[in-house]
Amino acid sequence: MLPEPFDRLTVQALHRRHVKQATAVFRQGDVAAGMIFVQSGQVALIRHTESGHRVTLHVAASGETAAEASLFSPTYHCDCVAVENSQIVLLRKTGVLAQIESDPEFSGSLMQRFAMQNIGYRRRLELVAIPRAEERVLAALADGWLTGSVMQFASAIGLSHEATYRALSRLVARGLVKRPSRGHYELR
Repeated sequence: MLPEPFDRLTVQALHRRHVKQATAVFRQGDVAAGMIFVQSGQVALIRHTESGHRVTLHVAASGETAAEASLFSPTYHCDCVAVENSQIVLLRKTGVLAQIESDPEFSGSLMQRFAMQNIGYRRRLELVAIPRAEERVLAALADGWLTGSVMQFASAIGLSHEATYRALSRLVARGLVKRPSRGHYELR
């Protein structure tokens, strides 16, 4: 069962799939078939820069969507890779667009969902604009961004994992953060 508003989509608009960790759901340049709803697990939208850096644009966890722009694009603009074993549902472009045209309640709910996601994206931009690594890491910890590995956390906040580990160590030494176990950090 999918949450509102996706529960209004027809069965033909849905394609359920299990994706193993590190497996691509789609690649940049592939024909855009639709957006992704994550039922369990996590998927990351990743772009590779001209200089070879890997940039995580978004990590969608259980109950979240990814690749929403694909509804209005002929191709995907980045890679989508499973961060862990995941159950996803492809919300087919044709089905979603048909529902938008025929169902004003669906359209309103979908717009509200996208608006709330947009607030989160803007917060991420705000976070990555913080120049000092310690301040950025502290702000991201306060917002609950460390949900997976420190390496995933570092990628999500736009820092190298080395800079992130150094910042975490300094924050622990300053008493602002505690480390209850390896790889786990919490605000004091």
